[in-house]
Amino acid sequence: MAPSRVSPSPETSSPTLLSPDQLNTYNTNGYLIIPNALPPSRVSTLLSETHHMLSSFSLTDHPMTKFSTGEKDSHVGDDYFLTSGDKIRFFFEEDAFSPTTGELTKPKHRAINKIGHYLHELSPPFRQATFAKLNREIARAVGFKDPRVLQSMIICKQPEIGGRVPPHQDSTFLYTNPPSAVGFWIALEDCTASNGCLSFAKGSHRRAPVRSRFVRKEGAGTGFEDVEGAQFPDGFVTEEKGREEAEEEYELGEVKAGTVVLIHGNLLHKSEKNLSGKSRFIYTFHCIEGENEYDGKNWLQPPEKGFSRLFEDKT
Repeated sequence: MAPSRVSPSPETSSPTLLSPDQLNTYNTNGYLIIPNALPPSRVSTLLSETHHMLSSFSLTDHPMTKFSTGEKDSHVGDDYFLTSGDKIRFFFEEDAFSPTTGELTKPKHRAINKIGHYLHELSPPFRQATFAKLNREIARAVGFKDPRVLQSMIICKQPEIGGRVPPHQDSTFLYTNPPSAVGFWIALEDCTASNGCLSFAKGSHRRAPVRSRFVRKEGAGTGFEDVEGAQFPDGFVTEEKGREEAEEEYELGEVKAGTVVLIHGNLLHKSEKNLSGKSRFIYTFHCIEGENEYDGKNWLQPPEKGFSRLFEDKT
């Protein structure tokens, strides 16, 4: 998959197919940056929907679940989180609360870390953005046979308190055997070094196996366990020699609103804390290959009707 910036054809406002150069960039680097993929009008619609949700959700019956972006032993795992796969729910930023009183120190619309995980079905604007023709064509181009959308999120990265996300691989949290997760990451605001843009360990998808997976613990809660199945996608050609995660070098991915970033499930990526006065709102959804094994250990379990088929036209 890949990282360099690839611009769409000057004759059109958004790309329709990935070029050979774009595919090569994605396959080589593990991520691909596609500027101007969404027109400003669509970005504005998605931002308006986001702000409406943030201002209108109720605190009355909210369990005040915090989404931890810290190390592996402190990840969220309560019932509100575990049953969010077919709902739209709101998860608070850890630093939005007073360490002494436990009370919110920010208004609710400035205190949410993320909204998830069923926006692609329950929010019409985000459903339209998810099942757009461009995304279907991208999925075909990178080799999906039956891509299933299994989760979607708005990540808010709030001003001054938006938490750091340490280096991670998406397939750790959305494991299939063999791994198949791909992230579609869409900037709704400009993402810069000061407000916590993504950083990528270029090419790490070819040397970093998926060694652990995020699972439901027996009884209650979540945790991590060693991967017993495949650690790379089926038939994936990896580099002969890897490196320790601590040795990886990360490249900043500053992007403008309307950019789509395609992220390979094995790619190591991260973002730093937002210490600026500007938010960094993004929308992201993930696909897995429908024919690959997805078992009951995963934290996220499919809704009654199953995970959504990307190739079904829902626009």
